[in-house]
Amino acid sequence: MLIHGYPLDGSSWEKQSTVLLEAGYRVITYDRRGFGKSTQLTVGCDYDTFAADLRVVLDTLDLTDVVLDTLDLTDVVLVGFSMGTGEVARYIGNYGTTRIAKAAFLGSLQPFRVKADDNPTGVPQEVFDGIRNAVKADRSAFFTGFYQNFYNLDENLGSRVSQEVVDVSQSIAAGSSFYASVAAQPTWLEDFRGDIPKIDVPTLIVHGTADRVLPIDSTGRVFVKLLPSAEYVEIEGAPHGMLWSHYAEVNAALLAFLAK
Repeated sequence: MLIHGYPLDGSSWEKQSTVLLEAGYRVITYDRRGFGKSTQLTVGCDYDTFAADLRVVLDTLDLTDVVLDTLDLTDVVLVGFSMGTGEVARYIGNYGTTRIAKAAFLGSLQPFRVKADDNPTGVPQEVFDGIRNAVKADRSAFFTGFYQNFYNLDENLGSRVSQEVVDVSQSIAAGSSFYASVAAQPTWLEDFRGDIPKIDVPTLIVHGTADRVLPIDSTGRVFVKLLPSAEYVEIEGAPHGMLWSHYAEVNAALLAFLAK
């Protein structure tokens, strides 16, 4: 089960879905509420609701299994990217791992993004306030700047990332709900430290060393200290948008993890 990041949709897993399908895995993606082809609701932009949505997806597919007798969603691997890692952590925190075999966090939000006395490596609240104001003021302009840092275009445009990929990413972002584009911002401030101890299945954490959106020193490297049993992979030079720019390295880490 692949859960996408902001402000993308399920199609952002193109490079991973192809390889996973070729390796014989069943791949399921869905669009988070307010993004992609999902309903553009004006309620429920919080991780408890997002996790409940994920549970509904799993429950619905299980109901389909009863009718078709073709699927078995009791051995699920949850794979989240960026904002999607929040669903993985909160789903496990709220519902446990009865149906979950493994979990993977790619470019993770965890453990906690906001600077506080007990989180000195976090980002000051006013930085997030500025981001939200920028989205409110002109979300199209915001997305242009966002993708500059998402893909580290000053380093990767024309080599690891084509202009066409950037254009498609911009188009997907523009198609998201204007409401969700703003309302999703506070979810980045969620404190997942209470969810992490409940992760009791084999776990993979992958982060790019050149991530400018969710810098590794306040995310991946801190996260693995709170979950030392996790397999931890750093991809040298990878930006936040590593699902495309460094897809070969991401895919290799995923396939190796799934094979264990």
